[in-house]
Amino acid sequence: MPTWTADDIPDQTGRTVLVTGANSGLGLRSAEALAKKGARVLLACRSAERGTAALDAVSKVATGPNPELVSLDLSDLDSVRAAADDVRSRVESLDVLMNNAGVMAVPLQRTKQGFELQLATNHLGHFALTGLLLPLLHRSAAPRVVTTSSQAHRMGSMRWDDLQWEKGYERWRAYGQSKLANLLFSTKLASKASAARSPLLAAAAHPGWASTHLQSGAGITKRLSAIGNRFFAQSDAMGALPQLYAATMDDVLPDDYLGPDGAFERAGYPTRVGRTSAACDREAASKLWSLSEKLTDVQYVWPGGD
Repeated sequence: MPTWTADDIPDQTGRTVLVTGANSGLGLRSAEALAKKGARVLLACRSAERGTAALDAVSKVATGPNPELVSLDLSDLDSVRAAADDVRSRVESLDVLMNNAGVMAVPLQRTKQGFELQLATNHLGHFALTGLLLPLLHRSAAPRVVTTSSQAHRMGSMRWDDLQWEKGYERWRAYGQSKLANLLFSTKLASKASAARSPLLAAAAHPGWASTHLQSGAGITKRLSAIGNRFFAQSDAMGALPQLYAATMDDVLPDDYLGPDGAFERAGYPTRVGRTSAACDREAASKLWSLSEKLTDVQYVWPGGD
């Protein structure tokens, strides 16, 4: 897959795609690229103001149906359920769900349901949304779920005895845990689909070091992030390429993991990349799945069984 770009995306006419976190960064660039190729794109955004601005931007490049805005706060399971209901009322089937949205290394915050914010937003919200939209995905002939992880999964570990950081909090380790959870989720989703003989393809991707809104903060952290983005990061458009490849290309396999092909996977064009042994732990993936079902109260229903 040398030097693959968004121009190489196949025609998306007739396909419907939902992109979470589509108001900026990787999500916005993904929405633009897919709409430009003819897809019907639903932009799932938490902020109505930023979502409206993103909708205008995507509308300007769309060659197919007009893009649409969906209100979604992944940190609030009530909002996730409302968003899923909204999507079900609008579309008959869903071809691609891009689980893209995320927060990174934020101060300790608890969600409405009492979860640690990064795990709630980056993993639990997407787990619930995917399960709630599974019937719509199964109305597509070749559905896909693409989940955005990060190189930060390499510093992550699942704190089974304190998943919600009740006994102390380290924001970067919490971020790493949530990104590791993304990969374990994608692996288990692929396994579940295979066992159910479902056509659903689950894959994951990471953007390398891309200049997005995630590199934020205050004071010295904000200044260092700005310097790093200026001199070391690739553009958000380049960072979106691995997840776009995973969402659209025929040679993507179940449980594939795509990232940049450059040194240290920091930048470059899409290629298959590796992951840590912790991210390959199928027992951990099963344990996380069971816990996620309990925490979100969402059960996945597969055609012909469970």
